[in-house]
Amino acid sequence: MNSFENLDELRKSIDNIDNAIMAMFAERFKVTAKVGHYKAQHGLPAKDIEREAIQLARIGELAKAYGLDPVFAQKLLVSVIDCVVENHQSIAQEYESQKS
Repeated sequence: MNSFENLDELRKSIDNIDNAIMAMFAERFKVTAKVGHYKAQHGLPAKDIEREAIQLARIGELAKAYGLDPVFAQKLLVSVIDCVVENHQSIAQEYESQKS
């Protein structure tokens, strides 16, 4: 096998992993949307600072356990959380407009 064939196989592996990551993100966002609806129906705030702090610490520890840079993992989670909070705010606005 020449080095280009090896590179192609490695890239195929990366593509497969990216596919799995996207599938997991999609599933995660489906669940967080349900959380957003729950929060809207029960008058809870979109942002939960205490929960976020717990999650960031947990992700840092998980990253270490997997040999991943915890700072990278936490930055990634912050980006995900920001999107989730925006979605929760949109859900809350929709819920409020339907009540009126």
